[in-house]
Amino acid sequence: MKIIVDAFGGDNAPAAVVEGCIDALKKYPDMSVTLCGDEERIKAELEKYQYDVARVDILHAPEIISCDEQPTFAIRKKKDSSLVKAMELVRDKKADCVVSAGSTGAVLAGATFIIKRIEGVKRPAIGVVFPAEKGCVLIMDCGANVDCKPSYLQQFAVMASAYMHDIMGVDNPRVGLLNNGAEAEKGNELTKAAYKLLEQTPVNFVGNCEAREILSGGFDAIVCDGFAGNIVLKYTEGLAATLMGMLKKELMADTRSKLGAAMAKPAFRRFKKVMDYTEYGGAPLLGIDGGVIKAHGSSNAKAFAAALGQARSFASSGTNETIRRAVKSLPEVAD
Repeated sequence: MKIIVDAFGGDNAPAAVVEGCIDALKKYPDMSVTLCGDEERIKAELEKYQYDVARVDILHAPEIISCDEQPTFAIRKKKDSSLVKAMELVRDKKADCVVSAGSTGAVLAGATFIIKRIEGVKRPAIGVVFPAEKGCVLIMDCGANVDCKPSYLQQFAVMASAYMHDIMGVDNPRVGLLNNGAEAEKGNELTKAAYKLLEQTPVNFVGNCEAREILSGGFDAIVCDGFAGNIVLKYTEGLAATLMGMLKKELMADTRSKLGAAMAKPAFRRFKKVMDYTEYGGAPLLGIDGGVIKAHGSSNAKAFAAALGQARSFASSGTNETIRRAVKSLPEVAD
């Protein structure tokens, strides 16, 4: 299995990217990687490690797309960038999946214009897996489409359901619609119209999901527009970091608290692991006719290795074929 990696995407590239690739190669013997970027700098990083050279290729790409560039313009202008070259390999079926921690906008634009969408998919969307009280939950869309039509949310539901079934192994995933109330008549024009569509969609739609229920374990996938989804994502990230910091401060406040913390250390370690985004790797961009995993911009080596594992799972799952069949079966909707 061939995974193409944008070696110069992210805050810690290329060092963390290369280290993460080496770790992933040790864990997955059936995987090979192509590192895309400045060849000399990649070689300098690879010299730090021992690895099977037959499983690592370098594709020279001297240009880098930064996060402050206009995504569509950068994709069209910088043909020799690490991201564009990586996307082209997936488009040409020379790699099974691409992993990048670069600009989210550039990854979305590159995937849409270079690899292109699965036939019938109106908008690709970003799905993010969150730890929940029972298992995990996929929220989609988390930022690709800030303005949506009801039919987009219908397709998000089909794609999210396919991912949770094929990748996460959830039988008959429960799909919810993010809303400001549980009742069917609640919400704005978008959610009201989307609710009616989802009732007629061949997924296990279980109704509206209020924000307080996202992590309750009552849903396996939750759909929303990218504006609301991105707010949920950023708020959850900030809340988790703040709560962990506040808890640590209180546990270190006095001797009794320190003793209690020491006794509960194994439990805290398990909880931290559950809440650690590096355990989950990255976010799949669903609806693209090829595998695309968007890693967190601040990903360290551990997160990159997890993202490559996620790419491996996606490439071997047949999820895109499931999505292709499901989208094709949906009746045309005039929004």
